[in-house]
Amino acid sequence: MDQSILFKPLKMGDVELPNRICMAALTRQRCESKDLVPNDIIKEYYGLRAEAGFILTECVPISQRSLAFPGEPGMFTKEQVEGWKKVVENVHSKGGRIYAQVWHAGRASLSTLQDGLEIWAPSPIKIRGIHRRGLIEHEVPHEMTIEEIHEVIKQFRQAAENCKEAGFDGVQLHGAHGYIIDQFLRDSSNKRTDEYGGSVENRSKLCLQVIDELISVFGRGRVGIKISPVGRLNDQCDSDPLKLYTHLVKELEIKKIAFIEVKDDNDPANLFDFGYPSSKEQIPDLFEVFRPLFSGILLANNQYTPATAIEGIEKGRFDAVTFGRLFISNPDLVDRVRNGYELNTKWDIDTFYTKGIKGYLDYPLYSQIQK
Repeated sequence: MDQSILFKPLKMGDVELPNRICMAALTRQRCESKDLVPNDIIKEYYGLRAEAGFILTECVPISQRSLAFPGEPGMFTKEQVEGWKKVVENVHSKGGRIYAQVWHAGRASLSTLQDGLEIWAPSPIKIRGIHRRGLIEHEVPHEMTIEEIHEVIKQFRQAAENCKEAGFDGVQLHGAHGYIIDQFLRDSSNKRTDEYGGSVENRSKLCLQVIDELISVFGRGRVGIKISPVGRLNDQCDSDPLKLYTHLVKELEIKKIAFIEVKDDNDPANLFDFGYPSSKEQIPDLFEVFRPLFSGILLANNQYTPATAIEGIEKGRFDAVTFGRLFISNPDLVDRVRNGYELNTKWDIDTFYTKGIKGYLDYPLYSQIQK
């Protein structure tokens, strides 16, 4: 397997990536205190992975109301910004690049996780089933007013300004996985009849307005987005995903953002009855659809291996890959791939969302195993 293409530098907007082995955003919930200030183990965790093409942080809440999980490091207080500064400085000191993934959970949260605050969403439709971390039924959310939508847009801008103050190289808008941007985009969760609902143009409006705010702070060459066009997480679907995301990607091309990360969820096993095709064969390759529409960098995400990453890049389907679990269990993933060392695929799922260093800082480097 010729690995050289993974180490071919890549210009992503204003930033040069030294390799195409990028780190996906990974929720880890390691903040120990209620103030949600990044701590020393978070600083060390990201620093160990600084050799990645670039790092995407775990989802960073933009306000108290945007939380979805306990222990998330925030981006809405001065203390949190100061904590992130230490993380960013550590990554930069090791020659790395790090982007903050800004987000708002919307209806995917619980009021108990937000100090009793009412949860907001485009429409008063609750997620079916149990909250992924709270282990209780989801709540019916409050349907946001136009004024509240504008308030959230301002919070995204303030979060971007905070990210810039903290020294991040750029930001990524979390537009995937059933959180607030995704909730406005897809018609299973957005039943509005005003300017933010109905047509694909209206449902895309919040996303594009937030992108504009991020660009105004960082410049278009340091802004990206994550999307999951056919993902089902948090009870999300759309009756015509290709129409919706073709429109959205065309609009993002006009704005000339640096990158789009695509969660490649083409798995028919999890289809809900929302008018989706019944088999994978009926769902087009997302990268074949988006590649002609977008001249920026396309990142692939979802259980890729170095081998499948090489294959996709060589075929021109995408430009680089964001690896998740492989970066959890291989802090030195780039070095292992470069040298053909064995990868550790024995990640401990039980410690993905816990406290402390177990399953967080105790995965050994390859050099440590050999001693």
